[in-house]
Amino acid sequence: MTATAIYADRALTPLEEITDCVVLVEDRRISAVGRRDSVRVPPGACEIRAPGMTIVPGFVDVHIHGAGGHDVMEADPAALDAVARTAARFGTTSLVATTVTAALDPTCHSLEGIARFIRDKSPPGGDAPEAEILGIHFEGPFISHARRGVHPEDWIAVPSASSLSRMLGAAAGCGKILTLAPELPGALDLVDAARAEGLVVAMGHTDAIYDEAQAAIQRGARHAVHVFNAMRPFSHRETGVLGAVLTSPDVTTELIADGVHVDPAAMRLLFAAKGAARVVLVSDATSAAGMPDGTYRLGTFEVTVSGGVCRNIHGRLAGSTLTLDRALRNVVALGVPLPDAARMLTLNPATLLGLELTKGVLAPGADADLVLLNSDMHVAGVMTRGAGFN
Repeated sequence: MTATAIYADRALTPLEEITDCVVLVEDRRISAVGRRDSVRVPPGACEIRAPGMTIVPGFVDVHIHGAGGHDVMEADPAALDAVARTAARFGTTSLVATTVTAALDPTCHSLEGIARFIRDKSPPGGDAPEAEILGIHFEGPFISHARRGVHPEDWIAVPSASSLSRMLGAAAGCGKILTLAPELPGALDLVDAARAEGLVVAMGHTDAIYDEAQAAIQRGARHAVHVFNAMRPFSHRETGVLGAVLTSPDVTTELIADGVHVDPAAMRLLFAAKGAARVVLVSDATSAAGMPDGTYRLGTFEVTVSGGVCRNIHGRLAGSTLTLDRALRNVVALGVPLPDAARMLTLNPATLLGLELTKGVLAPGADADLVLLNSDMHVAGVMTRGAGFN
C-alpha cells in the first residue's frame, strides 16, 4: 500500500505540539509523526499539503445515541452506517454506541444487531470516512427514577446481575461502559460484576448522596456520565454525587458542552476541579445530529428538535444535536487552550476505554484517524483508518 504524507502547519498529538509537521500513514496506521525535516518520507508517497491547518487525532465519542436521522438502537447496518458516516463528517472517527432504557427483550435485540455490525464491518475504503463503532455503552436501565431525565420510567430496573449478564451476552463481547445509579439496592454488587466483565462503570442518572457515590468509587466506579445533568444538585452541606466526582482524582467526567445542558460558569468549575486530563467531551447526540429541526427518534420514543435543541413531549432536554467539533470550539471559547480541549475529545476518552495506544493520539502504531482543523477550528478534512483526505 502506498504511503501517504500529510503536511500541515502544526500537529497536536495532543500532549505535544509539533510545528511544520508531517504525519506519515502506511497500511492504515501512523508510521511517523514529527517535523518535516525529521521524518523520512518514502519515494513515491502520496503527498497531501494542508497549509494553515492543524492536524489532531480523530475525536472519540463515548456517549452518542445517533446521528444522520438514525438511532443506534435501530441496530441495522443501514442505520449504523448512517450514524458512523454522519459522525465522521464532524471529526468523530471512533464512537461507542449508546443505548437508552427500554424493555429487556428489545434492548437485547438492539445489542445483538450492534454487535453483529461491529463484528462484520470491514475497514473503510475509498473517499468516505466512517467512524469506527468501538463497542456499546449501556445507559440504563439501572438508573434513578428521580433523575431519569427522558428515560422511560416503565423500563427502569433495579440492578440485576442476571439482567446485566443477558445484556452482555447479547452484546457478544462489545460492552464497554455501564451507567448506573450507585444508591440503588444491589448497585455496588453490580459494580463488582461489571468490572469483572471488563466494563467501565459510570455513575449517572443518579440521586446519590456523597457517601453513596464514594462507596461506588471505592468499588471501582471510575467515570461520571454527563456531569451536572441528571444528578442530585450540589449543596454545601450535602454535596452529593457531584462532591464525590469533583474531588476524586481517579474519576473522569463527561461534559455536554453545547451551551444548553451546562452553564459556562459550571463548565469552568469542572475544568478547574478536574483539569485537562479528567474531562471527556461527549455529544450525547440523538438521531437529530447533523439534521434540520424536526421530529426524530431516541431509543424507543420520539423527540422534537427546535432551534437545535432536542426535547421530549414534556419539554425535557432529550440528548442533544451536538457534534464534537462544535464542543471543541465551545470550550476553547471559554478560555481552554486548544491542546487541552483537543485532549478532552481524543486521548482522554481513548484512555478511558484502554485504547490510548491506538486511538485518540498521533503516534507511530496508532490508527490513522486524523482531523484537519482550519484556523477557525472547523473540520477541513477527516481520515478514518487511512480512508479520506482525497
